[in-house]
Amino acid sequence: MRNNIVRPIFILGLLSVSLLTAFGLTKPGRSVWHRLASSSHAKVTRTRPAAPATRIRTYAPAQPVEVFSLPDSGQRWVDSVFQTLTPEQKIGQFFMVATFSNRHENHYQYIDHLIQNNHIGGLIFFQGGPYRQAVLTNRYQALSKVPLLIGIDGEWGLGMRLDSTMEFPKQMALGAIRDNEVIYRMGAEIGRQCQRLGIHINFAPVSDINSNPANPVIGVRSFGESKENVALKASAYMRGLQQTHVIATAKHFPGHGDTNADSHHTLPTVSRSSEQMREVDLYPFRKLIADSLMGVVTGHLHVPVMDNTPALAATLSEKIVTELLKKELGFRGLVFTDALNMGGISRSPKAMDVNLRALIAGNDILLYPENVREATLHILNAVQTGLITQEFIDEKVKKILRAKFWVGLNKYKPISLSGLSAELNAPEAELLKQELCEQSVTIAQNKNELLPFGRLDTLRLASIAIGADAGNVFQKRLNQYAPFQTIAIRDKPVSETEVSNILAQLGDANTVVMSFHRMSESASRKFGITKASTDLIARLKQRGLKVVVTAFGSPYSLPQFTGADAVVCAYQELDDMQQVVPQVLFGGLGARGMLPVSTGDLKVGLGHVLNPEGRLSAGSPESVGMKSTVLAKIDAIAQSGVRDRVVPGCQVLVARKGKVVYSKNFGALTYSPGAEKVTDETLYDLASLTKVLATLQSVMVLYDRKQIDLAQKASVYLPELRGTNKQNITLQDLLWHQSGMVSFYPTTWDRTRNPNGGLKADYYNPTPDSLHTIQIAPTLWGVPALRDSVWKWVVQSPMSRKLDGSGLPAYVYSDLNFLMLQKVVERIGKLPLDQFVTENVYKPLGLHQLGFTPLQRLKNPRCAPTEQDSYYRNQLLVGTVHDQMAAVQGGLSGHAGLFGNAREIATLLQMNLQKGQYGEQRILNPMTVPFFTQTLSSRSFRALGWDKPNPDNPNSVYMAPQASPRSFGHTGFTGNVVWVDPDQELIFVFLSNRIYPTAGNNSINTSKLRRRIHEVIYSAVQQ
Repeated sequence: MRNNIVRPIFILGLLSVSLLTAFGLTKPGRSVWHRLASSSHAKVTRTRPAAPATRIRTYAPAQPVEVFSLPDSGQRWVDSVFQTLTPEQKIGQFFMVATFSNRHENHYQYIDHLIQNNHIGGLIFFQGGPYRQAVLTNRYQALSKVPLLIGIDGEWGLGMRLDSTMEFPKQMALGAIRDNEVIYRMGAEIGRQCQRLGIHINFAPVSDINSNPANPVIGVRSFGESKENVALKASAYMRGLQQTHVIATAKHFPGHGDTNADSHHTLPTVSRSSEQMREVDLYPFRKLIADSLMGVVTGHLHVPVMDNTPALAATLSEKIVTELLKKELGFRGLVFTDALNMGGISRSPKAMDVNLRALIAGNDILLYPENVREATLHILNAVQTGLITQEFIDEKVKKILRAKFWVGLNKYKPISLSGLSAELNAPEAELLKQELCEQSVTIAQNKNELLPFGRLDTLRLASIAIGADAGNVFQKRLNQYAPFQTIAIRDKPVSETEVSNILAQLGDANTVVMSFHRMSESASRKFGITKASTDLIARLKQRGLKVVVTAFGSPYSLPQFTGADAVVCAYQELDDMQQVVPQVLFGGLGARGMLPVSTGDLKVGLGHVLNPEGRLSAGSPESVGMKSTVLAKIDAIAQSGVRDRVVPGCQVLVARKGKVVYSKNFGALTYSPGAEKVTDETLYDLASLTKVLATLQSVMVLYDRKQIDLAQKASVYLPELRGTNKQNITLQDLLWHQSGMVSFYPTTWDRTRNPNGGLKADYYNPTPDSLHTIQIAPTLWGVPALRDSVWKWVVQSPMSRKLDGSGLPAYVYSDLNFLMLQKVVERIGKLPLDQFVTENVYKPLGLHQLGFTPLQRLKNPRCAPTEQDSYYRNQLLVGTVHDQMAAVQGGLSGHAGLFGNAREIATLLQMNLQKGQYGEQRILNPMTVPFFTQTLSSRSFRALGWDKPNPDNPNSVYMAPQASPRSFGHTGFTGNVVWVDPDQELIFVFLSNRIYPTAGNNSINTSKLRRRIHEVIYSAVQQ
């Protein structure tokens, strides 16, 4: 019934407007609609007269910035297109319709219909995928008479809407970054991706100042509460986008930051004073407009101090859109409504009226309109009846066409589908995303400078991840720096019993890293933090433990954690952020983030600055001057090695300038179908890498302490050598492999075999007991006399007869040299080799998987098998050393027996590359490693213990010819190589079990697999 009454009134109103317009008593398309509304919309006007708006301070109009000025050729294109348009086609340009690429054909045909029959001017894509969207964009553009403006609401990149695309940090995290240039680069990268996908408008950046912590819709979408910070960062984002000719749109004008309702569902009221609105909320918009902003999105907000018309959204307010935005602020770009299907506009007139009123208010493009056909007819009728003029329509259409020319639609080309995914996920973009995460991490509290963690050998660490699954990214990365007792609690604790159960799992930990995952963005939900979780922090402190809290969520949650010793804000749960935070905690990366908002006693701008401490961190190849596209060639080489049965599997790691830039695992532990895959945790038998990673490291420690003299005879430290054929061997002779000892002495273990096969029962047993205490193989144990007899056999071994030109012992690579050095270490260090190197080197570095006898030392170690030994141990060797002489010593020998993975080896090598320094700890004196890695012998190309490039043999099977003369490394019989190049600050680690199932497999050398990978690494270095 009401509609029957309203319609005549509305028609009379239109007639009145026409007469007023005809006699020049009012201007079409201006405040007339407000007068008309009183008679045509009872819902809005059946109230008492509104109080007059608060008198506001006047501001001089800003100097307009003409953002769509075109060359003559551009204006000719605009005019030529405009002249071909019918009145209905002109109106169609105002509509930007929502579409999706994950729907069915009936939806796509509906969009086809709107393009062909309603002549819509643009589309905004929501959910779907990049390839499907590209196909649809090409389809839709082909149907359109005038090329379509394509938009996306991609505040944090395409990944906000599309699968298989990049998701950058949200704006609150970006608000923590001190360097705005990196945000500019993010804007440019998002713009590049938009361009590649045929997108011309990104509805970003959010330019609202989040002054209300309880804001249910803006929150972490804002850059924060500081108007200057918001303006600078929004401007940087905008300039990055527009540098790629993608239109940026500041939203939600005149400012959505101080609301307590969600405009998607209702119409929020902004209850701020005029002074607050103009001095604070409008500040970013004013700055962006002066900086050539091309788009503004008006907000579905009721702002009484700007327009006190009851229940009127800013979107529909002439006072706000035309008088304030266009006239006072001088905005000359495109004005977009916020989505017209949102609840914040539903309290306003019905759909066809909303579209017309939005245009009259000053908007240019109607976003997500409903019932396009009816709205078009309604606008046509308004022109015909004189409510608005044709000139009013034409002015807007020409502005839209100028925008279409600016984004390049005058030279429209279909999107190429070839290589689309790779180009949308370029390595450079991944690097940028990581950099954004690194720069945003904020240390909000750091009592007694607990962070970054220092003396790792004094810490007993535990990690409690609340709301995370076991094996999560964060805890995996933590364990790469130090051994952690890890506890993952997917269902957040809510009871005292659950808290007690967690406490019971901590063991003897003295420091706990507590991380909060799957947090809520809602203040009303306490950001997803349960009381039991915060009680747990208090209980940990009561026990005297150090507690570090990391929040992967809103900074507004931080006051709940201030009882901890250190509080880290990581803003959101991106994998990249979970990778970055452990690196910050351990000093692999510095921390420079600052709080973008005030929360509790923590004030905006607070952020403890931490400098990197010289520990390995993760990075992209480009961050250290390498080409990821070149480095990626390693994949094919390693995969071919697995495919051709050169190795069952392998770990490959490359680090440069302190950053791990390539770390991948290939293949499996065996060739069997369904065999366990190689992972970061796979431990390999390192064979002769033991010489440099364990024995040599121990020798360097003793040398540093001046407990040994390399020029001194070994018999000075080992009196049992006196009077033997080894009494004159010096320690440096042993390290240079020019001691004169034979390369190998097989009788040490061969004597324990029966002549007709099998092992002598006097020495071995399949299970351990009081007599058989040293493990020889997984199911083979021996008597301690075996270990004791090895040294006796070494002392009695014959000497080599190989001499050099001067009559001195020639270079002969010998395991016995390092067996003797092991004895020196143990005699002088007063500890077995494994304990000595662990206490003095591995433990201070946080290494816990690198070591001897993994089956006895670690819980459920994941060891790659080596040989199916059919001659000596008669079983598959998994977790026990392959080398026979090391085996009869229980797996602990100076030349073999070490097990490890690529990451921990890289850490040890990085310490060597950094001349003995790692983190805040100095393991070796600065001159020690450089001294030991020089070629000092006149009889050998080798350094002290280390292998070196051999100038007389450029055809190495494991080393690239580009390796510098100062480089050093070593190989292992089981299929390993490590190589360090100080000139390039480069580390290469390759681990494999090439001798599975038989040591006769020499394909790793004949194929030069390791050398080929090493060559790629050098090729990737940008000169």
